[in-house]
Formats: sequence, structure tokens, C-alpha cells
Amino acid sequence: MRRCTHCALRVPANVDQCGACLAAPPAFDAAVAAVDYAWPWDGLLGDFKFHAALDLASTLTERIAAAWRARHLEPPHWLLPVPLAKERLRERGYNQAWEIARRLAARIGGTADARLLTRVRDTAHQLALPPDRRAANVRGAFAVAPEGLARLRDDHVVLVDDVMTTGATAAEIAAVLKQAGAGKVTIAVLARTPRPGD
Repeated sequence: MRRCTHCALRVPANVDQCGACLAAPPAFDAAVAAVDYAWPWDGLLGDFKFHAALDLASTLTERIAAAWRARHLEPPHWLLPVPLAKERLRERGYNQAWEIARRLAARIGGTADARLLTRVRDTAHQLALPPDRRAANVRGAFAVAPEGLARLRDDHVVLVDDVMTTGATAAEIAAVLKQAGAGKVTIAVLARTPRPGD
């Protein structure tokens, strides 16, 4: 399945970027997704994310690594997980993005670090909001930790998460990372939610 090199939505054969990314590129430079967010992956990700099925982490990570290798992308300097809100981290007991990021670093290179990117404001869960309100929901919710300002400068940073739906969270964090001096930001997720009708 061919995907837009910029946002990882499905595109026709022989097309590199979707029309939306050509018209208005998101703040990140590239995105890699292994599968569509659909059966059976949606159920597996639900178990992994909400029911502590951490035994799935290595298998899910290997799918992302395979998608990364298929794109022949350069090894990153850093792999940063999307930070969870403190309350969600307390309820869940782990950050699923960190479980992927630390395993992915061993497969594609780079250093995984869960401290360089922080969530400075709790937000409503994105799934609870209509797509057109998600960007506003996450605006100002993330920051680069002070020690990250010098460490990320001009580096290739991979932002790791389990699913990308509208890309609002990824775009917000990518903009924050670029403002902090990151040279390139790539999104790496297991699953990409297809456009309606795809």
C-alpha cells in the first residue's frame, strides 16, 4: 500500500504526496505508518493502549521498523514519545508511545528519551472531539524541556505514537520541536486513520 510521504495517508500508485500536503504541508517533514487503523490492528492497539497488553509492544514496533526500512529513511538522532497527561499516565501506569519508542530505537537507530518533550497542559482526549476542534485542543499543550534545547538543535527527531488520526497532535508537537531548533521532524506511528470512505 502506497502512502503519502508527508502525512502517511493512502495515495494512488506513483503518487508521493497527497493533495492536502502539497497545498498546505504540515509542520512535520515526513510520516511513517505501518498499517491503517482498522481491523485487526484497532483491536490490538486498544488492548495495548488501554489494557496493558505490553506483550504486543515488540510485534507492533517491528511493524513500524519494517515500514521505516521500506522508506529507506536516514537513522534519526532522537526518538521522542508523545507525552501523556499526568492523570492518564497515572491511570494507565505506562505511556504506550514510550513503550514503542524505546524499542524502535534499537531497530532503526537513535536515542529514545522520554524527558526531552513534556506536556505542560492537560487536554481533553482527542477522540472526544470533532476533527475540526483537535488542533485548538492541543495548542500550547507541549514544550521542549530546558535540557532539550541544546540537545535537539539541528537534529533529526522522530516523534513516536501509536496512532495518527487528524495529525493535529503531531503537527503541534512538530512545530514546538522546530521552534526549539530541531532540524527535521518525522512522525512514526503503527497505524494511520484512513480518510472517510477510504
